[in-house]
Amino acid sequence: MSLPTIQGLTLLNPSNQPARLRQKRGTYFVQTWGCQMNEEDSEQMGLYLEQMGFEKAQSLQEAQIVLLNTCSVRKKPEDKAFSMLGALERMKEKHPDKVIGVCGCMAQLRAKEIRQRAPLVDFVLGTGNLAELPALVDEALTAGKFRSRIELPERKGSVVTDLPSRAVGRTPKLKAYVPIQYGCDKFCTFCIVPTTRGRERSRPTEEILAEVRELAAGGTKEITLLGQTVNSYGKNLAEGKVPFSELLKLVAEVPGIERIRYTSPYPRDFKADVIQAHRDIPEVMEHVHMPLQAGSNSELKRMRRLYTIESFKEIVAELRATVPGITITTDIIVGFPDETEEEFQATLQAVRDIRFDGAFMFAYSPRPGTPASDWENQIPANVKNSRLNELIELQNTITEEINQTYVGQELEVLIEGTSNKNPDTLQGFTREFKMVHFKGGADRYGRIAKVKINEGHRWGFRGELV
Repeated sequence: MSLPTIQGLTLLNPSNQPARLRQKRGTYFVQTWGCQMNEEDSEQMGLYLEQMGFEKAQSLQEAQIVLLNTCSVRKKPEDKAFSMLGALERMKEKHPDKVIGVCGCMAQLRAKEIRQRAPLVDFVLGTGNLAELPALVDEALTAGKFRSRIELPERKGSVVTDLPSRAVGRTPKLKAYVPIQYGCDKFCTFCIVPTTRGRERSRPTEEILAEVRELAAGGTKEITLLGQTVNSYGKNLAEGKVPFSELLKLVAEVPGIERIRYTSPYPRDFKADVIQAHRDIPEVMEHVHMPLQAGSNSELKRMRRLYTIESFKEIVAELRATVPGITITTDIIVGFPDETEEEFQATLQAVRDIRFDGAFMFAYSPRPGTPASDWENQIPANVKNSRLNELIELQNTITEEINQTYVGQELEVLIEGTSNKNPDTLQGFTREFKMVHFKGGADRYGRIAKVKINEGHRWGFRGELV
């Protein structure tokens, strides 16, 4: 089954020059690193460039406009971005008309360094200035003068009022991300997000719902609501405070939306009304991704995480008691400064006690500008890697054990397409956010089907259509 296309929609032109919509000006390519929010920012950049008359290229080598949408949560993606900048500069020496823009979190954080290390870059665009992309591209093409735009709202409680239209012109898709909140006010000692994304601010409810309605009209069935601390949504809105649970209810009422997910909630802000929304709203999926980060209270305190391991376990227990079968995944950091062997063992024990369905696990990466990066007792790399490997082995064992308990059950799967390795094999996620592979024809794409689970593996399931 093919998805419907969006009919009768006019793209909004941020430069107020409608003639551009009819002109073909060249090609563009956006390279993205990082989280779902970065992926959505990249899609918005692509829409701007298409409204200007540029078409998407298959590679950055052939593109006239190249944007690097960067991430600063860990050092590795920054290293990749600087490496790619070096290659792009060599290309630009041969093709001076190529435009290079650095965007995203690294641009926000290290604009001066980018200019010094890559002098052929045309502009640097921060996370709060996406609407200025068309003007920067035009200026780079005509004047050739370097520009940097990295302003962020400083005031706590700011409301997002200048976000460009996001849904109009988007390619129809089965699943879509919808940002509802930007920035963060928590200031964890390891995290650079408040610096790269600014203070916490929410989008007006009607703007979110308008975007969801447009997506649903184009065939979207599953929405994932995005925010740095998504469950603290709704403060300081002109319309009055809108609890996150109320937003979930409103999104569920949009015709055509059959599944709702969200990421990432902050444990201290996880209240009973959100737990009840999982129970009472059929469209809200039985899965929660809630970052733990560490399993000892002493380490959580040094991280400035505003909860305890006991309160985290209470939330998990209430979720599982209220919504039987709900799955819980998490984020965990090992090797945080001053982490003792006892604290690491407490994290392992927390993983054994809670039994997460899955986890994103990382060795601590110092981020310049965060408090923890300046602490003296940094854990040696070999110790961090050893601890990470031990944690991964434990969590993988738990994940596989849990998944094997599903054998024989029938689960609801949204069919997302065929497997890359086996074209005659369909794949999709269950309501519990577990991947399933099963035999079937491509004509079933976009449907929700019952699948009987025959095998449970670390990565998910193999099954058969019921």
